[in-house]
Order: sequence, then C-alpha cells, then structure tokens
Amino acid sequence: MSQQPSNTATTAWMVVALLIPVALLNYLDRQMLAAMKFSVMKDIPDIGREANWGMILALFKWVYAFLSPVGGYLADRFSRRHVIAGSLFVWSAVTWATGHVTSYEQLLTARALMGISEAFYIPAALALISDFHLGPTRSRAVGFHQMGIYAGVIIGGFTGYVADSPALGWRWAFSTGGLVGILYAFPLFYFLRNPERPNGTAQASRPTPGGALRELLGTPAFILLVLYFTLPALAGWVVRDWMPAILKAEFKIGQGKAGVSATLYWQLAAIVGAVLGGWLADRWMQRTQRGRIYVSAIGMALIVPAMFGVGYAPQTGMLWVAIAFLMLFGLGWGFFDGNNMPILCQIARPELRATGYGIMNLVSIGCGGLADWGFGILRDKQVPLFGIFGIFASAAIVSIVLVLMIKPRITDPTPAPIGH
Repeated sequence: MSQQPSNTATTAWMVVALLIPVALLNYLDRQMLAAMKFSVMKDIPDIGREANWGMILALFKWVYAFLSPVGGYLADRFSRRHVIAGSLFVWSAVTWATGHVTSYEQLLTARALMGISEAFYIPAALALISDFHLGPTRSRAVGFHQMGIYAGVIIGGFTGYVADSPALGWRWAFSTGGLVGILYAFPLFYFLRNPERPNGTAQASRPTPGGALRELLGTPAFILLVLYFTLPALAGWVVRDWMPAILKAEFKIGQGKAGVSATLYWQLAAIVGAVLGGWLADRWMQRTQRGRIYVSAIGMALIVPAMFGVGYAPQTGMLWVAIAFLMLFGLGWGFFDGNNMPILCQIARPELRATGYGIMNLVSIGCGGLADWGFGILRDKQVPLFGIFGIFASAAIVSIVLVLMIKPRITDPTPAPIGH
C-alpha cells in the first residue's frame, strides 16, 4: 500500500468517521428491500411466490459471499482506500438502477450486481480500521463502524412508509439512495487514507492467493472462527430480511409499522451492544488475551433465549413481546458483531486480514442465503415459527462452544500508539 500520514489518534478516528456513512448505505439498501417487500411484489407481479422472493434475497448473498474473498485479497494486496471508494461508487449506480427494474429477472440481476459491489467493502473497511487501531481501541473502533450498519438498517426500516406514500414509493427510495452514494464517493476518496507501513514491510510479505489460503486454512483457530461467524448468520439474515413480513402477517399491522417494529428497536439495542461490548472487550484485553472472545461469547449467550422468544412471540398475540426479544437479540448481536474482526486480528497477520474476513463472509453469507431461501420454502409449507427459530437458537449454543475453543496469538508487530 502507498505511504500515508502517520497513525495518529486523529487520523485513526477520522478513518472510522469516514467509513460509518458507507456502512450505513451498504445496509440501507438491504433493509429497504425487506421493508418494502409487499410494494415491490405488487409492482412486479411476476415475482409471484414467497420462494421467488427468497431467491431474490439469497442470490444477493451468494454473489456477495462468493466474491468476498476476492475483494478481501485485493484489499490486502493493493490499496484498501481504492477498493472501498470503488465499491461505494458501483453500489450507488446499482442502487439507482434497482429503482428502475420492471421484472423479476431484472430485479434478480440488480441484486446480483449489488452483491458484487458490496463484496469489496466490508473486508477492506474492517481491515483498514484494524490497521489504524492496533490494540487498546480496536474493539471500540470496529463497534463504532458497526453502528453505521445498524443505523442503515434502522433508516431502511422506515422505508415501508416511503413505499406506502403515493408521492414517493419504493422506486424513489432506491433512486435517491443511489444518488446520495455517488455524491459521497468523491469526498470519501479524497479524504480517506491508507496507513503507513513499517520500513521493513516488504511486498513479498503479502502472499499469493494460494499462499493466503494455505496460511489461513492451515490455522485451526481460523477454521473455528469461520464456523463461529457462520452459525449466527442463519438467524441474523432471516431477522433482517424476513422480520418485517413476519410481524405484518402475524400481528396484522401495516407495512410501515411492521418495518419499523422489525428494525428500529433491535438495531438501537445493537448499537448499545456494540458500544458496550467494544468498551468491555478493550478493557478485558488488559487482563487477558481472551477478553474479546469472552465478550463475544456473552453476546451469543444472549442470542439463544432471544431466538426462542422471537419464535414464540406470535403465540402471545402481543407485538411488544416480539420487540422485547428482538431487542435482546440486538444487544447480543452488538457484542458479537463488534468483536469478529478484532478476534481475527489475534489469529491472522495484517497482510491476511481482509482476505480472512472475505473467507468468513463467503461461508457465512453463503449459508445465510440458504437460510433465506429455505425460510421462504418453510413459510410456504406453514412450518411453525417456533420450530424454525428453535433451530437458530440451537446453532447459537454450538457457536458458544466454538468461540471458547479459539486460542489467540499476538499478530500485531508493535503496540498501538492510539490514545484512549
């Protein structure tokens, strides 16, 4: 990577601040589609069945998953800054184009293209943040970045009201989001910086694709982290993609209210979890190298009862019960989500971290796509929600065991100079 300004505290936190809006936009379009499902299906009638809608959601994830290691490797091999800015520009163009599709096949194509653009962002962004925040502030920095994701989901949840508005509509939401992204891509590219590398960092230290795969997949702790990262995604993607439709159908509420109820409260709880979990993990790391692992495991322990509760809530007939368990899920998710890259940093050296996160995305989101598709099929077959979410809860229990088996090691060359 090119030499850039030194790793000062100001620069390190400026990088986080610049990336938060990009994270917001990346997740805004995902939640918009879920929140505006009924309007989109009405406007494009050849979508037809729930299984087809599940395929729309799944195809995005499969393309995103397949190309995530490619995006990660490019970010490790070349400039993280260029990969991030280019990803945002393509995302913006595809988001604008989504507002102009007229058929099921065109919407499928748009979601596939969206998967390509987003595959290049998250691995590069989290690796860049970790480059600047080497230790005492790493979990907090990643947690603040994830707040942009949660904010995007929250805003996306309100777009059900936009879709219901005769003056606006779902097409307006996508077109506007794309234009905003294009405008932000230019100042992002100008102000974002790559970190300086120590003088001894040679180009040869960045392995070939085959070398990167051999080094990562030859590390048992990395295999455990991939599995740990994957199992909760089964629940996470279904909650994001299907919960607005679930609440609308089960509690007989409007599309707008369902979208907000399915996103606002648990995403606010996730923000609290990301901030609190990041602070707790950074503090716990001062006592033990397993501090971030313990905090992430606590988050997963909160997700287990949350999943059982979400599945049972429709039987009570009370919307607030579902919202309460979704908030518990969000709190646990924030603990989990804000510490995945920091834990990876205790396993993989800097030149492999974006690639490693890309591989994690490949497995996790690929399985998440299967979960979306399978959930649509199970809904068509009238399988009870409690049974489906019970499977997710069981997966979370297995995840706790997996993360506690990870043995971290020191991978950063020097302690972080970033101020608290």
